[in-house]
Amino acid sequence: MKKILLIEDDENISFGIRTYLEKKDFKVEIGSSISKGKERLNTNYDLILLDMNLPDGTGYDFFEFVRLKSNTPIIFLTVIDEDEEIVKGLNLGADDYITKPFKLSILESRINTVLRRIKRDPSLDDMIFSNDLRLIKSQTKVFKGDMEISLTGREYRLLEMFMENKNQTLTRGLILEKLWDMDGDFVNDNTLTVTIKRLREKIEDNPNNPKILKTVRGIGYRMGNDNG
Repeated sequence: MKKILLIEDDENISFGIRTYLEKKDFKVEIGSSISKGKERLNTNYDLILLDMNLPDGTGYDFFEFVRLKSNTPIIFLTVIDEDEEIVKGLNLGADDYITKPFKLSILESRINTVLRRIKRDPSLDDMIFSNDLRLIKSQTKVFKGDMEISLTGREYRLLEMFMENKNQTLTRGLILEKLWDMDGDFVNDNTLTVTIKRLREKIEDNPNNPKILKTVRGIGYRMGNDNG
């Protein structure tokens, strides 16, 4: 069952969309504002339906917030039927744009089209998200929020390993083995400790009390959530 987050402040519209889509075997959760939507983002969604006009900001504001955390496909919903607004939304990277009022069957069709396209788009494998970190493989770049982080090659590969195995404990032995293979040179236990320390200084808000890259005493490390 595909899971959809609907950000819409009009209760009649949100009720109608949820009722229709859940009959079509979608799971729909609703947020009536940007703040409510941010709370909901603790859950993974297959797609977001995003109203343009919200009580505490615009759909563009929420879109930019989402893009710092995930590549979840987004369809804008709006009453504005102007070319410049459509272009702005698409230029931001929206996957589609539908103008109110619309037939629910048309909305369903647009959703299915986006989900099919996303499923076969290999470029989605190019980015990894964790906490407020975004790693772009093809560019070997890492961003914390909207700021790029400067990493050494070893730090980058170590971070990539943790992000690809989020919430899994990686033993020091496994990490050393993988880093040695990646770098083609010997990486000892002390080098790993130093690299972990330097990486934390770049990705943690407080490196002395790490919330993202956590130590599992006697075993290794685990990348968890920055909220603890």
